[in-house]
Amino acid sequence: MIKLDQFLKFIGITSTGGQAKLLILHGEVKVNGILETRRGRKLVDDDQVTIGGQTFKVGEIISRTS
Repeated sequence: MIKLDQFLKFIGITSTGGQAKLLILHGEVKVNGILETRRGRKLVDDDQVTIGGQTFKVGEIISRTS
């Protein structure tokens, strides 16, 4: 499990938590196709995060680094 703002930093979309917070609060991030404005949203392996037209599967990203 990883928080949404941490995931955005992890995949390199943002370099700081503050940048991640702004993207999320400005409605630029979707989780499983639904707009998400909670930066602390806990993501699980089956979740998909979409930002800037790119979709990232949480489980695939996390398992690559384990």
